Parts: sequence; C-alpha cells; structure tokens
Amino acid sequence: MSSPLTCLFSLTLVLTNVCQARIYHIDAAASDDLRDGLSPATAWKSLDKFNSTVFQAGDQILFKSGQHWLGQLRPQGSGKSAANAANAILPITIGRYGEGSLPEIRGAGLSLDTVLIEDVEYWTITDLAVTNKGAATAPDRSGVHIHAQALKLMRGITLRGLHVYDVNGDLRKSHEGQGILFEASAKNHAAFDGILIENCRLERTDRNGICQRGLGDVRSRNVIIRSNILNDIGGDAIKLWGTDGGIIEKNIVRNARARCSDNAAAIWPFSCDDTLIQYNEVSGTKGTKDGQAFDSDYQCKRTIIQYNYSYQNEGGFILICSPGNSYNLDTIVRYNVSVHDGVNSGRIIQIGGNPANTRFYNNTIVIGPQQNLPMISFNEWDGGKANNTSFSSNSMIVADGGTATYNLAVGTNTHFTDNLFVGRHEGLPDGAKAAAPVPAGGGEPVPEASAATDSNAHSKPLSPLPNP
Repeated sequence: MSSPLTCLFSLTLVLTNVCQARIYHIDAAASDDLRDGLSPATAWKSLDKFNSTVFQAGDQILFKSGQHWLGQLRPQGSGKSAANAANAILPITIGRYGEGSLPEIRGAGLSLDTVLIEDVEYWTITDLAVTNKGAATAPDRSGVHIHAQALKLMRGITLRGLHVYDVNGDLRKSHEGQGILFEASAKNHAAFDGILIENCRLERTDRNGICQRGLGDVRSRNVIIRSNILNDIGGDAIKLWGTDGGIIEKNIVRNARARCSDNAAAIWPFSCDDTLIQYNEVSGTKGTKDGQAFDSDYQCKRTIIQYNYSYQNEGGFILICSPGNSYNLDTIVRYNVSVHDGVNSGRIIQIGGNPANTRFYNNTIVIGPQQNLPMISFNEWDGGKANNTSFSSNSMIVADGGTATYNLAVGTNTHFTDNLFVGRHEGLPDGAKAAAPVPAGGGEPVPEASAATDSNAHSKPLSPLPNP
C-alpha cells in the first residue's frame, strides 16, 4: 500500500502539471503566428504553427468558431496518465472558443488524412468539422486517422462532437477510404488501449464511416464507439477489426453501403472477441452483397448483438459467417427488433459457412405484406457448414400477403424451441406450425396457414462472401 507521503507527492506532481498547462487560441483571421497564442487577442493564425508546436500534458488548443483552415492538422506531444493519483489523466485537448459554427479543417485532398493523430497519447479532440474532398477519389483517403506506428501501445485517444463529412476516398475494399480510421502497425505489433469515439456525426464518407484496420497479431482493448450518427456512407458504417471487448452502442446508422459495389454491412466486427453491439438503430442499408444491418464475422468469438432496432435494410437483418478454414464461435443474438428488412432477393437471417454454437433468442422479426423472402438461410462457404445453431422464443411475424421461406438444409444440429410463427411460412422445420397471419391493413385475421415441412422450399444458396 502506498504511504500518505507517496500519495501526496503524486498529487503534487499532477497539480504542478495542471498549473503549467496553457490554453492556446487559433484564429484564421489573426495577423500572424508570432504572437503567444495565450488569449483571443494574441491568437495564432495557422495550422503550420499548431503542427510545429509540441504540446504538454494539460494544454488546451482552442480554434475560433466560424473559421476554417486549409491543410492537415497533426498533433505533436502527449498527455499523461497519473495512475498513482486517483487514476488522474491529463490529456491534451483540442476544442473551440467563441460563438458560431464548428471550426473547420478542410483537407481538400491535399493530404491523405485531414487530421492525423500518429504516435501520440492522451489527446481529446472535440468540436471540429473535418472534410477531405479532393478533385477525384483517392485510395486510403480519410477525414481523421488515428495511427499507432512507432508506439507499441497507443493510449487514451478521444474523439467527441466531430462533424466529419464529404470524404471522397476509394470505394474499393482493397483501397478503402474512411471517415474516421484507427489502425495499428502490424510490423511493430502495435495496438490501442483506449479509443473513445462518441457524439460524432458522419455524412457522405467513402468508403467507410468509423472503422478499425487491424493487420497485426496484437488485439486492442477499451475501444468504445457510442452515440454517433452516420448517414450516407459508401460502404461499411462501423467496423471493429482486431479489438477484444469492444463496445458499439447507441449509434444511428442510415443509408450504409450507399455507393460501393463490393460486400459491406452496417455494423460488424472481424477478428474480435467479446464484442458487445447494443442499442443501435440501423436502416436503409443498400444492396444484397451482404447489405445487412449487423454481422458477426469470422475470427470472432462470443459476439453479443442485443437490443437493436433494424428496419428496411435491403440485405436483411443479420449475417453470421465464417469460411471453412476459419471460425465464428458462440455468437448470441437476442432482444432485437427487425421490421421489413430484406428484399425478394435478400434474406432476414443468413448463416454463411461454419459458425458454431450460434444462439438466437427473444428476437421479434416482422415481414411486410409485399415481401417474399427467406426468413432464415444457411449456405455453405468454402466447405464450411454451420453447426449447433439454436432459435428459441423468437417471434417471426408475416403480414397478410407476405411469405417467409426457410433454407435449413446446409446447417447441422439446428434447433427450434418455443418460437412463434405468425402468417405464411413455407419450409418451416418439422413440428413447427404457423398461426394466422397479421392483416396487412387491419380487419379480421385470415384463417390459420398450414406449415410446409420441406426445409428447402422456395430458397436457394447464396454466393460465398469475400475476405473483409
């Protein structure tokens, strides 16, 4: 146990750092960068001045509201974590001052990244607008790029209240652009400890919205993506790749996969364990090359997808997938609501390849009166076939005039228990029976529908999925 004297000494160091911290001001209308920047009246002018300054723990850099700057913002210096003084953290903070619109950093395609946060720690960046729209699309272009390269462990990065928009990166998955990207160097076995992205707004970012790129063998941790709004995203909206224990919650995603021609879904993890995806609302995801609201992808274990609302996503509600030479284990999908997801060539629930021990329970799924599509579809992928999938206490509801079909032949050890099937269901598992359908426009229920027993009725295998 630490002595009172040791604790007092640690607290004194923290207070000393706070007292030494400075508040800088940057105003695009200021006369020059030769002033001290320590008041609005003596503000710096340029991004060059910011980029050439090594800031200290506790410093604040405030950009003037209603102004804009052309070029790249690249923070230098690191904050501190004082673990011996009540876990105090002294970040370096970017914010704004004055009244008006968010101060805006315009990349204009001059750099790949408008904001590059590379090999620095404990930065909190708030209340900025960020764009990066060049004359033409470019591979790997981003709005905000968090990059652990020389650092083996990069800690304490927070993005809050940013508006990231009009980033015209490449739409190909192999060269994808990003609204907000965080990635760690595989060569240096780097990772993150503490990424928080919350209350940000992303619009018209290509290819992706908020995404991690994990190419190494070390998993990141303490990654939270929370309460963001994403609209009109070219491909994937939110993706974790190489994080354990990541949380994606309370986000609103509209119109993902709006422009790409390859496979994409709205929210999903790849090569992650113990991901929690909850309280999100996803709608309008385009296309059926995936095109689902949610996905638990391969090299993932123990993903939990719960308490989400999914509606009118063309590719369906959810994909669970893994090729024959990989794995997806112990995914749980529970307490979600899916309304009018899928189109006639899509599906509501797709199990692709060889996921094992997947559990669906207490979900409510509603198919509309004009929909005719698979409710559940298993398909083989590189020789992989799903095993031990269970569906229990789910409500599968089809409005009058709609039809749900089932393609269950590829899966093995598939179990149905205590589910409610309402409306027209063709190819239900043996022993299941559908109740009367829900009238499309009100009125009296129609007579009870008979349940078919052919598990392959009116369905066909789907195409294999490529690597993420």
